[in-house]
Formats: sequence, structure tokens, C-alpha cells
Amino acid sequence: MSSVSYQGLQYDKPKPAHSQTAPETFNGLQKVRHIVAVASGKGGVGKSTVAVNLAVALARQGLKVGLADADIYGPSVPKMTGTEDLQPAMQSIDGKEAILPVERYGVKWMSVGYFVAPDRPLIWRGPMATGALRQMVMQVNWGELDVLLIDLPPGTGDIHVSMIHDIKLSGAVVVSTPQAVALADVVKGVNMFLNPKVNVPVLGLVENMAWFTPEELPNNKYYIFGKEGGLRLAETLKLPLLAQIPIVQGIREGGDEGQPAALQKNAAGAAFLLLAEEVTKRLPPR
Repeated sequence: MSSVSYQGLQYDKPKPAHSQTAPETFNGLQKVRHIVAVASGKGGVGKSTVAVNLAVALARQGLKVGLADADIYGPSVPKMTGTEDLQPAMQSIDGKEAILPVERYGVKWMSVGYFVAPDRPLIWRGPMATGALRQMVMQVNWGELDVLLIDLPPGTGDIHVSMIHDIKLSGAVVVSTPQAVALADVVKGVNMFLNPKVNVPVLGLVENMAWFTPEELPNNKYYIFGKEGGLRLAETLKLPLLAQIPIVQGIREGGDEGQPAALQKNAAGAAFLLLAEEVTKRLPPR
């Protein structure tokens, strides 16, 4: 595979049959204990919000954490972490080029959003996208990590298959909202991971937007998208329900302002800390 640059980010393209073997590339996953995918069957369920806050909550528990934003067509991690103006540095390690991740809130972050202007769409075909993504996960100098989260794009497409094939996952967390249209797609996502050819354990489901709680009425719950759909689905699939995350104004504001809700000492922050505890309990020993 030869390396081609696109706006500072490189991706691999197939080499001609007569070319020599490409030099060995840097492998940044050697010191990572667990790699966990955060996935959703469809978009719009708050998957990236859950992934970012889960990363921060894990770091608050004292773990060494990183997050790779694999949602390359809609990268939102730079915005939600307040790191939009930063750009990862490049470094040479034993003669191999590696990417140094951005750090904030005790978490190491990597996203294609650091390399591409926010108003510029990525018009990449499958091989180009998966090549760039592979580099952004595997050629990053993560150092020693307890957990590396990978925020996958919605659905069950080529990127998912390539990532699962190339990277050994410790498990997956699947995010949904309580409504029936979202839950139907969750089953597809769960079945993708549990397929015998994939065989990635699903650590559990997260029911996001489980209810609406106004800031001024913290004890009130309004079930805008239906009640406990995620709980019922988890029971049907015989999977743990890891957490029910409410719709709280502070979660939206935190994402917009680059200050994740998991940093806060309120109901939203407590929900993400509980999620982090449930995830760590279910990680296999290594």
C-alpha cells in the first residue's frame, strides 16, 4: 500500500502488483488494553454525545482513555470537546511516522475533523475512507491506554466491516433512543457484532434521550420518545441495559460549548459516570 496525502491526512491506496513491499507502519495500538466500539443502528440518536461523555467519565474514574472519531462524514468530536482550533502533530518514532493526538479533559482525542475545514464535505469513496480511518486509529501514538473508544458512523456499512476486521475489539456499546424506529435498527447493529464471522461481544445497550427533565424541575420525567423501549429491547436481546440517559439542557449546552456534561456534578454527569462503571465492569480481563 502506498500513502497519499489529502489536506494533510494520508490514506492508503492499492499499490501496483510490481511494486515492492511498503515499509512497516507505526502501530499505536500495542499499549492499548481494551478497544471498545460505540455504535448505533441509525443516526440522530446521540451516539457521539454518548461516546464523548463516556470517555470523559472513564477518565474521571482514573482510567487512561482515548477516543477515535471514526464518524468521518460527520465528525463532531472537535466541537464537543472544544478542540476545534487544534491540530494533531506528526512525530517520528523509530523511523516510522506517527500522529500525536490532541489531549483535553484527561482524554486523548483523534478525529478527521482536525484535518478538514468544518464547512468542507468529505467526498471519499469506501477504500479512501477506510484507508484514512485505519491510519487515524492505528497510526496514532496513543501510548498506554486502559480504554480506546471508537465512535463508529451510524449503520452497518463498509467502514464498520473494515474496522472490525482490522482491529481486535474488546466489545461494543450500542446506543439508541426509546422510539420504535430507532430500536428496529439497533437489532441490525447488534446482529452485526454477534455474527459468527465478526464475533464481537456486545457489552450492552444505552437508552439515550430516555426522558426529558427540565432543569427547573429535576424530579419530573416526560417520555417524549416513548417509555423504556431500550429496556424492553435489552431484555428481549438478553443484553444488559448499561444506562438510561435523560434529555437535559445541560447535555446539549455542554456539547455546543465544548464542555462535556460528564464533567458536571448533576444528574446528567451522574448518568454518564454510571455508564462508565457499567462498561468497565463488563470488559474482559487482559
